[in-house]
Amino acid sequence: MKSMQIAIDGPASAGKSTIAKILANDLDYVYVDTGAMYRVVTLAALQAGIDPNDEQAVTDLLPNVKSHLSQGRQHNTCT
Repeated sequence: MKSMQIAIDGPASAGKSTIAKILANDLDYVYVDTGAMYRVVTLAALQAGIDPNDEQAVTDLLPNVKSHLSQGRQHNTCT
């Protein structure tokens, strides 16, 4: 079975999340908020005293970042 991934891009406050949630619901897909994932990694870097722009340091940090993606009816959370 083939799987499909849909990415929606656009400027802030353009309605990307709203459209993505509606589309995921209509297609019976899982909506994943990748922005939440990026924020978890950024927070972990800042808490570790790492400059989020230091790609190698952030990459080295990734195996130690613990996160949990929860799927809700209207949204997902990443902690």
